[in-house]
Amino acid sequence: MAASVKKTIFTLTVLFLVVLSFFPLYWLFVSSLKPADQLFDMPPKWYTLTPTLKHYIAAFKTQPLGLYYRNSTIVAVITLLISLVFGCMIAYPVARLKFRGKSVVLMLVAATSMFPAMTMVLPIFTALRDIGLLNSYVGLGLTHAAFSLPMVVWLLSALFKEVPAELEDAALIDGYNRLQAFLNIMLPLAAPAMATAAILVFVNSWNEFLFSFTMMSEAAKRTLPVGIMMFPGEFEFPWATISAAIVVSVVPLVLVILLFQKQVVQGLTNGAVKG
Repeated sequence: MAASVKKTIFTLTVLFLVVLSFFPLYWLFVSSLKPADQLFDMPPKWYTLTPTLKHYIAAFKTQPLGLYYRNSTIVAVITLLISLVFGCMIAYPVARLKFRGKSVVLMLVAATSMFPAMTMVLPIFTALRDIGLLNSYVGLGLTHAAFSLPMVVWLLSALFKEVPAELEDAALIDGYNRLQAFLNIMLPLAAPAMATAAILVFVNSWNEFLFSFTMMSEAAKRTLPVGIMMFPGEFEFPWATISAAIVVSVVPLVLVILLFQKQVVQGLTNGAVKG
């Protein structure tokens, strides 16, 4: 009986958290479909019987969302590649090799995640200006990657530490060098962690606003969060149009998460260490 009660409480708690997490998205979706005269009904209606797509049409007519989509995708992909490549290059030796200064490397990685983003705007802006990377996808991608790298390093190094040393030793005995052992043994086993890191890095880059707004002053280089902020309202704030734009911006994140979720499950199954 006690086990049944605990299971029921756990299930209800999970359901509550799921509803709490998805409710803002549901409300945005409903608001994007409501006619303008229903947006501020009191009491508020949780659905609409007269859905309309005119707010989505207005969103694409008001701002070049397609261009912002492209910009956000380019920046997120650059961030993802830099974070995973350099994350692996740092995480593997930290987890598997013995060398002087390992603790210093870990302290530096941890230190980069301790500074509030707001305090780093001016130094990063100055650095990118001096090297000519302001208003560039690479410059913004490097900035996003700098803040994502500590998370990737800690996530991958934790997984690399769990891989039995015998697997790597066997590869070295068979004639592999360190690089070959890393590419053929460690990376396949790290697929689940890399998929998880990829999701987090992509989502963080896609949603980032502060540096995207500061480093990309050209209208043609705006990302989605910045572009959505620019929606004009001559006499009133276009809440429904903004809701539609946000719903459109969330779609890629949902697709990416679903795609990588499947990859994580496959990686856990196929990459399991068998004794």
